[in-house]
Amino acid sequence: MTNAPLPRISCVILCHNYGRYLDRAITSCLEQEPGNYTLHEILVIDDGSTDDTPEICRRHQDHVRIVRRPQRGFAQTLTDAVLLAEGDWIAPLDADDWFHPAKLRTCAEAITPDRLLIDHWETVVGVDGRPLLPEPHPGGNTSTLLVRRDAAHTLLPVTNEIHFHALRDAGHGHTLPEPLVNYRLHPASMTDRTLNGSSQHYRADVCADLARRLIALTAIPPTWATAASLRRIAYRYRARSAGHRVEARLQQGDRLHTLRPLAAMIYHSLRGRAPFTAWRRTLASVARDRPLAPPPPTLATVPASTIPPLLNRSAT
Repeated sequence: MTNAPLPRISCVILCHNYGRYLDRAITSCLEQEPGNYTLHEILVIDDGSTDDTPEICRRHQDHVRIVRRPQRGFAQTLTDAVLLAEGDWIAPLDADDWFHPAKLRTCAEAITPDRLLIDHWETVVGVDGRPLLPEPHPGGNTSTLLVRRDAAHTLLPVTNEIHFHALRDAGHGHTLPEPLVNYRLHPASMTDRTLNGSSQHYRADVCADLARRLIALTAIPPTWATAASLRRIAYRYRARSAGHRVEARLQQGDRLHTLRPLAAMIYHSLRGRAPFTAWRRTLASVARDRPLAPPPPTLATVPASTIPPLLNRSAT
């Protein structure tokens, strides 16, 4: 009997004008602890950077595959990460974050035949790289994922890493409660929070887009789901989309226009057989006329106690 080949992992770094952080991101991939995996490649996708990103890439060109092209935005860059990677698994990394040395080893130990998505917790750090929170924070964002490449292909094109969460919703995910990445919190890293509700509207759009993609897949379901389960998951993402719309309206002080998305959230939750907890919390926030998350403060003045709700980047 021959041993099964070790999983090949592609580390794919997504970069746009993050040259000041890129060296640390690349180094964190190069310094991964050995384990039951093969580091197949380190790929940097330079999405039209105009800073010193090309120079940083040249320093590592003997160890890193570099793709440089005109700027196309995050959605296309994340989609290209799946299209360009050659490993069995993809570990995406935003260039302003960096991996813990045990990231790949620990994730590889969690790989089983039925798992297509592995995610883990994160250490939230500031611009200077020092921790902002006393305890690790749940992940779900780009740098906290390890996704099976062939499964990820079935979800393309993606607009956000949330699309890959559908694999977990289909019963093929696993979460490690270990902080295996340092997530750097700084103004340029966040989805626009300069206006109340902007981040919530963005998440709503992403969830709605994912729901449409899942419905499209019902025509020829991928191996990881049935048509019925895809419809159920799609309803749940429609419910989440509506919930984000409610939150956005509350942050904008527009309580009057929360009723339609609230009704949609309840309807889609029932169709998707989703837990009632989310829409009950949202209903309570509407009744109190108070958003679940605080309005977007200036990052420099954010108290540590308000960072967790600000980090609610996952739509799940």
